[in-house]
Amino acid sequence: MKEGFRQAMAWLHTWTGLVFGWLLFAIFLTGTLAYFKDEISHWMQPEIPARTLNAEASLTLAQDYLQQHAGGASRWLIDLPDARDPGLTVRWQQAPAKPGERGRFESRTLDAQTGAQVQGRESMGGEFFYRFHFQLQMPYPWGRWLSTIAAMVMFVALITGIITHKKIFKDFFTFRPRKGQRSWLDGHNAVGVLVLPFHLMITYSSLVIFMSMVMPASILASYGNDVEKFYAEVFPASQNPERLNIPVSLAPMAPLLAKASEQWSGGQTARVTVNNPGDSNASVVLSRAGDRVVHDFGSAVTFNGVSGQLLGSTPVQPVAMAVGGTFYGLHMGHFAGPVLRWLYFICGLAGTAMIGTGLVIWLGKRQLKHAKSGVMPFELRLVEVLNIASMAGLVSAVAVFFWANRLLPVSLAGRADWEVNAFFIAWGLSMIHALLRPGRKAWVEQLALAAMLFSSLPLLNALTTSHHLGVTLAQGDWVLAGFDLTCLGCGLFLAWAAWKMQRAGNTVRVKKPARETPRPVTIEQGSH
Repeated sequence: MKEGFRQAMAWLHTWTGLVFGWLLFAIFLTGTLAYFKDEISHWMQPEIPARTLNAEASLTLAQDYLQQHAGGASRWLIDLPDARDPGLTVRWQQAPAKPGERGRFESRTLDAQTGAQVQGRESMGGEFFYRFHFQLQMPYPWGRWLSTIAAMVMFVALITGIITHKKIFKDFFTFRPRKGQRSWLDGHNAVGVLVLPFHLMITYSSLVIFMSMVMPASILASYGNDVEKFYAEVFPASQNPERLNIPVSLAPMAPLLAKASEQWSGGQTARVTVNNPGDSNASVVLSRAGDRVVHDFGSAVTFNGVSGQLLGSTPVQPVAMAVGGTFYGLHMGHFAGPVLRWLYFICGLAGTAMIGTGLVIWLGKRQLKHAKSGVMPFELRLVEVLNIASMAGLVSAVAVFFWANRLLPVSLAGRADWEVNAFFIAWGLSMIHALLRPGRKAWVEQLALAAMLFSSLPLLNALTTSHHLGVTLAQGDWVLAGFDLTCLGCGLFLAWAAWKMQRAGNTVRVKKPARETPRPVTIEQGSH
């Protein structure tokens, strides 16, 4: 019975991993890239200059700009610059034309030091990877549902993997290189055990994030169809008070930053929201940055916009919400400093590698059965093509996305959409290429292409902008320099992988010589 249970778990682990493996690989890879989405966005909009941070001065500049250009708006939103995102972003919501309508939003990016408007090139930047990893570029809510189902499958695969590999921790210390399938399995086990706590946390927390979507029974039972009332009670800081239409000047907001920091025991402000600017019922909501606390569920302090009086702060949340917020914070990693963020990134790559090696192992075991005949069944050939396109092809598509950012004309209409289109076109072409080329050759060629694209990105950056390594390293701009250096490192690793794949294909197995007939042994007299 015990062995039968383990065999059932092994079957479940194998087939859930295969059916959802290609989707999970894409979700993990893009989610891993999203840990540096601000840095990616900065590289993809090099026109936005990095300045010495001064929150009070930046907020004053933003308030002056909005009073001049959006005095009649119903709401202002100001995103203050930080070490990762140098732009001072201001947005405002126009007053609705008719009662019940939602006002249109406008957005501008300002120089955090001068307050002048900066015209950065249109690009989704790192936000594309962040959105794709849980929306899959699908209409709402289908992408979120599919990614949540994939997360549940991943959680099942992790649990069944632990049950199946009863010697998994012992196997963690075993790695046999150049042993074909055995080496892939050793690598799969080692990577899986090494970052198992991260895998469990990131998978379970993704289910917690979308809990209200996938398990809405309790909300519907308490609130019926009035779901907005539920969110209004959960996030009271998001409420917009009514406008009294009594013109009153807004008080300077910069002094409020220090008052909010006192409420948070030294925490900093990430966003400032002004409701009803220029009205006697104006309020200013300061939202805490998530760079110092794991719990990341929107701590905020509200002030009267005219007098500057403290009106209230986000109430102490129930234990359930505090736990949910902690899981959300752990998943997003906003609290992580540079070192911990790199650790998140490495663990994410390890999870991606674990999924990829599992797909390779599944196919390799079944290919061995047909090695003598030399004929691969259609279903195995299909898996092989999907493996190549979903892994090597996806990596190449990511590089093409960055190339498109530098090569597309800055004035091109719908430029951000064309960057995304380039990503999917490259990904689709990788599928066609994998169909037309033999398996190993397709692997080598696509890995080599990805290596060339990534390793040459710093050169392309130097040819198309003035923010190349020669400048960024000298200025100590480690965000831009780090991006170029990371791309160069990825290119070298992919080139090594292509070389290893090519070398393995060229290895000629030497046929063992026929066993010789043993020569008779003559025992001399007197010998023993």
